[in-house]
Amino acid sequence: MALTTSDICKIIAAVILPPLGVFLERGCTCDLAINIALTCLGFIPGIGK
Repeated sequence: MALTTSDICKIIAAVILPPLGVFLERGCTCDLAINIALTCLGFIPGIGK
């Protein structure tokens, strides 16, 4: 399966800001809320070190 330009943009967005990648793929659903919560749980402890 070949990658399209939109797939490459989604991959880059997901690496830079994971909730943005989820939003582009799934839209504004509970998946986005879960991803934002998990991202915060990963980033906040990382900032404290």
